[in-house]
Amino acid sequence: MSASTRILIGLGMGLIGGVSFSLLDISADSLLPSIIEPIGTLWVNGIRMTVVPLLMALMITAIAGQETTGTIAQLGGKAIALFVTMIVVSSLFTFFVAPPLIAMLNIDPDASRSLLERTTTAAVGSSELPPFRDWLVALIPINPIRAAVNNAILPLMIFTGLFSMALLKIKTKERAAIVSFFTAIKDSMFVLIGWIMMLAPVGIFALVFPLAATLGVSAISVLGSFIVIVSSLIVVFTLALYPLAAYIGRIPLRDFTRALAPAQIVGFSTRSSLAALPASFTATEALGISSRVSGMVLPIAVTLFHFASPMGRTAGTYFVASLYGIDLSIYELFIIAAAIGLLSFYSPAIPSGGLLIMAPVYISLGLPVEGIGILIAIDLIVDMFITAANVSANVTVAAMLSRSRS
Repeated sequence: MSASTRILIGLGMGLIGGVSFSLLDISADSLLPSIIEPIGTLWVNGIRMTVVPLLMALMITAIAGQETTGTIAQLGGKAIALFVTMIVVSSLFTFFVAPPLIAMLNIDPDASRSLLERTTTAAVGSSELPPFRDWLVALIPINPIRAAVNNAILPLMIFTGLFSMALLKIKTKERAAIVSFFTAIKDSMFVLIGWIMMLAPVGIFALVFPLAATLGVSAISVLGSFIVIVSSLIVVFTLALYPLAAYIGRIPLRDFTRALAPAQIVGFSTRSSLAALPASFTATEALGISSRVSGMVLPIAVTLFHFASPMGRTAGTYFVASLYGIDLSIYELFIIAAAIGLLSFYSPAIPSGGLLIMAPVYISLGLPVEGIGILIAIDLIVDMFITAANVSANVTVAAMLSRSRS
């Protein structure tokens, strides 16, 4: 049985088991989800403990293994250009498609009123958003070791990239010794990841079961239609990536689908592109993508590139406006899509940070900031689809750039 099949079985059993448990409503067994949940957390922690050394090792071996900084600049420039282009396309797609679909929703005024009464500004203020100035200054870490400890991935990657380019300026013998050291770390991490991924079906089951048991069929509400719409949009746009990998990356569609599936499922169940990073690298290896390309592109992608985030957040803003009975002009719809697309490159590492950064957009356009609290309430489900799409886009970009270098 393939890894993808085993992981899918774990996901399916978690969903079915969790929903079935919620329907039973047996108080004696009410502790079951809380007993199972730590198993999933342990599995995710196992993946996360490999991320920092793997990211650093991959970037150092990818950059320091090049012959000149010109090659690095060219590859990095192409990657960032692709990221910006795909974010623009994602934002425009949402701008044209989401408003007509959301306008079709028949929102029950009573249900809407009840929902709004339970939503307060406290939900939005539960996590404090750091000022943009502080985020910008922190991009250059005073202490790279502290950045690694605090999981400040973007500052750590900036340091690692600069360190890697500095290695190109020292003697070949010394550089080779350092590259060899980090190559050993990279290979060791992949062995460890292989062991962890053997437990993926169990870990994913333990993650999904408590979620499904808690939600049950409660998603069938005033929010259910929106969740279906935005999730469907994300799925459709994710499927559009496959022809890009097949045509530009020249990868057989069947091979791409098979290799990508485990990374997508890990991203879907963990809601973390970082947690899915090891599986993403495994996918690029299976597809024959150059390690020099994936080792540089994927670390940058997981820190900067949020392919589907503009789609989910922009559609969510349109939905909030509809929920509050606010009519948005074409100009306002476009401004929302453009602003959220731009802000997607700045995503603070706090719970629902991708949603909280939208507060200035809401304030400037006169939208109720309380609406962000509603989006936070349903973010658990939507973010699963967003993360799976982001993981798919990261691997697709690596495939496209790998072909352009061959």
